[in-house]
Parts: sequence; C-alpha cells; structure tokens
Amino acid sequence: MKSGYFVKVLVVFLFYSISSMNLYSQNAFSDGDNNINLGIGIGSNLGGRGFKSTLPPLSISYERCIIDELFDDKSSLGVGGYFGYSTSRSEFSSTVTSAKFGFNYSYLIIGARGALHYHLVDKLDTYGGLMLGLNITKHSTYGNWHDFHSLPLGNTLGWSLFFGGRYYFHENLAAFAELGYGIAFLQVGITFKF
Repeated sequence: MKSGYFVKVLVVFLFYSISSMNLYSQNAFSDGDNNINLGIGIGSNLGGRGFKSTLPPLSISYERCIIDELFDDKSSLGVGGYFGYSTSRSEFSSTVTSAKFGFNYSYLIIGARGALHYHLVDKLDTYGGLMLGLNITKHSTYGNWHDFHSLPLGNTLGWSLFFGGRYYFHENLAAFAELGYGIAFLQVGITFKF
C-alpha cells in the first residue's frame, strides 16, 4: 500500500513538472495575454541642473498581446498605454535679502505604446518598442522676491524608443527593467500578467 501511494505521488509530481516545463518553454507573451507594469524610475530626464526630486518618477503601463507568432513562434506584438508622474523643485536664494524662492514642478506623461516581443530564453520576455505621448508640465512658485518671475512652460507632444525585459519568477508575476525616454531613463518594477 505504501508503494502504491509513492507511485501516485511520483506520477503527480512528474505530471506537474512536465506541465510547468511546457508552460515556460512557450512564448512568455502570447495572444490574449495582458500585462500591467508598476515601476519606479532611476535617472529622471525631467527638470534640469539644480532640480531636486520631491516625488520619484512613478509609472504604470498596460499592454495586451494582439498578434502571436508575428515572424515565428517566438515573436509577438503588443499594444497598450503608459502613465508616468514625478515632481521636483528648484530653489534659489537672494544674496541681498536672504529670501528663498523657487519653483515646484509636476510632470505627467500619458502615451500609447506598441512593442515587439521576442522570446530568447525561458522565463524571459524581451521587447522593444515605440511610444507616442503627451508630456504635461505644470509649475507653481513659492517665496517672495521682486525680480522673481515664473518661466513659461507648456505641454509637448513627443515620441520615444524603449527596450526592456521581464523575468517571470512565477507564471503570472515578473520583475521588469526598461530603458528609454519616459518619466525616467531606467524604470524597474513588477509585472502582473492576467
């Protein structure tokens, strides 16, 4: 009786192992898959010299696979949206009156993205793509100084290239890193797949 139980456990274990291997040997981003990335940026390209970040660059993006096996069984195409937000401050002081004054800035990037995915190794989803977006910059002033004037700012349309990868340490959970022009030069975080 003990050997029968052992055989059943062994069969279940082997079945589970084989099915898990098949899961990870398939394309990591397939037709109908949805991904949500939650990230934090490193090396923001917004602001300028003397600007200090008051809220680090945060991003959320969504992507859906719309074409599987684009060129071969390892390639796919995804489309989605991007939202990034960050704030910074620049501060000055008058040598005459010792008054402090400056600007508070907020940056909001909203964009549409398309990405080509290629499955190079198991559990790793590598991709590169293009984003078209709107950068909305707002500012307010603080302090009091007679020569202090706010700078004209506006919203800008733009595009960017990005390259990234997601490593799946669970079927529906991955760590991601992405390089490109967005709310930051480098974004890292977590991906939820559903």
